[in-house]
Amino acid sequence: MIYQGVLKKMLTENATEIQYYLDMDSDFLNMNQLLSKHFSIKFEGHQCLHCNLERKIYRTGFCKSCFFDTPSAGDWIMKPELSKAHLNIEDRDLTYEKQVQLKPHIVYLANSSNVKVGVTRKSQVPTRWIDQGAHEALEIVEAPNRYLAGITEVALKAFVADKTNWRKMLKNDIEEVNLITVREQLKQHIPDEVVPYFLDNSKEVHLNFPVLQYPEKPKSLQLEKTLSYQGKLVGIKGQYLIFEDDTVFNVRSNEGLVVSIEI
Repeated sequence: MIYQGVLKKMLTENATEIQYYLDMDSDFLNMNQLLSKHFSIKFEGHQCLHCNLERKIYRTGFCKSCFFDTPSAGDWIMKPELSKAHLNIEDRDLTYEKQVQLKPHIVYLANSSNVKVGVTRKSQVPTRWIDQGAHEALEIVEAPNRYLAGITEVALKAFVADKTNWRKMLKNDIEEVNLITVREQLKQHIPDEVVPYFLDNSKEVHLNFPVLQYPEKPKSLQLEKTLSYQGKLVGIKGQYLIFEDDTVFNVRSNEGLVVSIEI
C-alpha cells in the first residue's frame, strides 16, 4: 500500500507507550504499528506548509518568502525573550502574537541526553517533551506570558544547557539526574519578576518511547539527496524514526517535503 503526503511533525499521544501518528493527507499512519516492519520512503517534491505552493523549503517547513513573512515564524518563536505582545507592540501580526504570547507558558527542565531548560506553552505539555525525546521532565515556572518565560530561560541557561544532543538522545546515552534537586539549585537564579510564578511542588513526568533497538552510531537520512530509502523500523523517539541499520530520520526537520511511503 502506498501513502503520499506532505511531511509534518508526527502527532503524539502520551499513553503507557507513546503513540505516534503521521498525517499523510488522506490517512493517518500509526507508526507504532510499523515497528519491526520494512517500508520505503521516497522524496516526491516540496510544498510550503503556509502558502501550500510547490516551493523549495527554506526552514521549518516554510518557503523562504513565508518564513520571513508569516507570524508563526517570527524571531520570538525561537527566542521567547523577544516577545512584545504584552507591551502591545507588533512584530508581524499583533492579533496572532497576542493569541500565542499572552497565554500561560511553562519553563521546564527536561532530560533527554542531559538536563536542559526550555519554554513551551502550557497547552503543549507534554507534547514538547515528547518531541525532544525527553524521558523525564519537570515544570519549574508557570508564567502568564511568553516574555516572562523567555527571560527566565535566558537566566537559567547560564547554568544548564538549552540544547539537546540528538545523537546521545537517540543512543539512549542518558545522564541520570534528579530534576527536583536541579530545580532547587536554580531557584536563586530566577528573575525577580518571575519568582511569584515559581513552582515549588511540581512532580516529575516520565515518558516511555516505543524503541526496540537504539542505534550505536546514528546516521541521519538526507532524503532530498538520497531520494529514497528502505529499511526496518525499530524505534521512534522524539521526532525521529530509527531503523535497524542505524539510519535515523528526523520527521520534523523535513517538514514540507512531499513523500510517498510504501508499506
